[in-house]
Amino acid sequence: MKLNVHERGTGDKVALLIHGAMSDHRTWHAVEDHLVGLGYRVVAPDLRGHGLSPRGEYRPELLADDLVENLQAGADLAIGHSMGGLSLALAVSRLRPARAVYSDPGFQLGNVPPGATAGMRHMVTTATAESVRAMNPRWSEEDVAAELAGFALFDPEFLSAVEQFEQSYPPESAVVPSLVQLADPSLCVDAEGVALLEERGFEVRVVPQAGHCIHRDDPQGFLKSLDGWI
Repeated sequence: MKLNVHERGTGDKVALLIHGAMSDHRTWHAVEDHLVGLGYRVVAPDLRGHGLSPRGEYRPELLADDLVENLQAGADLAIGHSMGGLSLALAVSRLRPARAVYSDPGFQLGNVPPGATAGMRHMVTTATAESVRAMNPRWSEEDVAAELAGFALFDPEFLSAVEQFEQSYPPESAVVPSLVQLADPSLCVDAEGVALLEERGFEVRVVPQAGHCIHRDDPQGFLKSLDGWI
């Protein structure tokens, strides 16, 4: 599937930024600013069913195939958040970035509380600037605006499909040097998952007191935890 892909920057280094469910590439605005300032060219797709990308069948494997079809292999850095982290993990053996970062990735979807997707659907359809601020008091006004813009273009059928996804998608190996960055507590990776990831070659770092959207809850903490990776 041909995705809408946002690009910015003219640096020699390439960073791929893969957003999570219900968002689009605009969720990365602050991280994008930082990476462009470091000399990266940022490439950030809208996943299928999100942003300006087409709708279609929704399965993690297809999200991964889309990344391979639309993004260049061999980037210097790839970061995936939540569902984007899962999609990146399923595509990483083909994309082969020099380094991969999985930010609170959807590796253990079975840990998401029952009924959560119904709540997410209601949140998307009823969202206002006030409701987004109330749920995310640490976010900037730019984050609030990006969230509302992403919600407006999101296909709610994606959430119906998520309910049918497998409960667990543990990566078999790190494939490339890989960091798993976790919220405190993580929504999608528990202590058993951490042990398994470390056994399989992943470095794991926790961002203290950050929620699932680490890059918006604590931008400085997000970047600090990437020391040595960007």
